[in-house]
Parts: sequence; structure tokens; C-alpha cells
Amino acid sequence: MKAKMIIGGAVLAASALAGTAVAGPFSANIGVTNNYIFRGVTQTDDVAAVQGGVDFEHDSGFYAGTWLSNVGSAYAAPGGKNNYEQDWYAGYGFEAGPVGLDVGFILYTYPVDSNAKFDYGEIYVNVNWQWLSGGLAYTVTKEEGDTGDIYLHFSGDFEASNGLGYGFTVGRYDYKGGGDYNHVRLYMSKSDFTLALDKNDLAGPLGDYRFTVAWGKSFDL
Repeated sequence: MKAKMIIGGAVLAASALAGTAVAGPFSANIGVTNNYIFRGVTQTDDVAAVQGGVDFEHDSGFYAGTWLSNVGSAYAAPGGKNNYEQDWYAGYGFEAGPVGLDVGFILYTYPVDSNAKFDYGEIYVNVNWQWLSGGLAYTVTKEEGDTGDIYLHFSGDFEASNGLGYGFTVGRYDYKGGGDYNHVRLYMSKSDFTLALDKNDLAGPLGDYRFTVAWGKSFDL
């Protein structure tokens, strides 16, 4: 889940799994949430999601993995068939003094029907220092529409002495074809549970405040 953690200030499973250590090169994760929010926008029409993935991480800093979740009607395949999201990613993380750096590629796919043109791929660069992190994702492949979309995010993550975690993410999505928006996420976590509040500046119901609760667990294979 490393790539999803770093990129997606809005993937609930990422915060739910933050702080869950895995020791082996192969690990798996599973999570449930009442609403799958990605970059400030619901992906499931405000209904629950079951999510999970498998990851490989080498001591050199190289990592790769895949991650899945159900999605909503916006991603329906022709004929109204239900779709799902499957992400594939690979990258390299390393340290430059006190600063952590991460570069990689992630491909978002919606596999139910090849005629559904939702797939896209991004390259990303992320930086973290102590409790602060930020990064940029740039769309380089897209089944339909213009490439060149840019997502920027800045986050802060803190942990209290009682094990309570809390933090924030501020993000901006600039689409090559228009429809840009900003979003903010606030969260609190304890053990395997995360409670979050998301808000974006899109018009209509998509811009409403959304409270979410998620549970996630990661384990060695």
C-alpha cells in the first residue's frame, strides 16, 4: 500500500494503515470504509467499500504492488455493469539526509469491460521531512481525454503520546480539460480505525462535507 499511502491524501485505507508495520518483503492489506474518498471526491456514490491489496518491498527501496476497491456508478461499464478499481504501481523510495524521497508510476484501471475508457496512469514525486510531506502526480497515459492533469498535495501527520494519530491533507487537482478543484481532509486515528472529514470546492452534492470511518489491517505474507 506504500504508493497509495504516499499519493492519496484521500484514500481512507492509507490513513487506517499508517503506522502498521510489516517486516517481510511481501505483505497484504485489507480494509473497509463507509465511503471511498479519493482526492476529496467520493468514488462509491457515498456507499461502503471493501478494499485490499498485495505489496512487495525490497531493502534497496524498490516497491511494487496492486490494490483493489469497489467503485460507484460513475465508473459503470457499458450495459450498466458494476465495475471495480484495480491499481498497479511501482516505485523507488530513498533518503537524502533528513529528507525522504519517493518516485514511481501508478496505473488506475477499471477492468470489467475493455470498452469502458476510464484507465489512466501517473508518474509521481513525493517528499517527506519529519511530520510534513507533499508531492506531485502527473497524468501521462489516459484511455480517453487529455493527459497532463496535475495533482498537488501537502500533508501533516502527528502522533500524541496516547497513540492517537491526527493530521491533515490539502490538495489541488488541475485537469487539462477543465474542472479544477481544491480539497481538504482532516483525520484522527487510533489502532486500526480512522475517522475523517473531507471537503472540496466542487459545486452541488459532490462538494458536501463527508464524514468517513475506516478500518484497515496490514500483515506479512
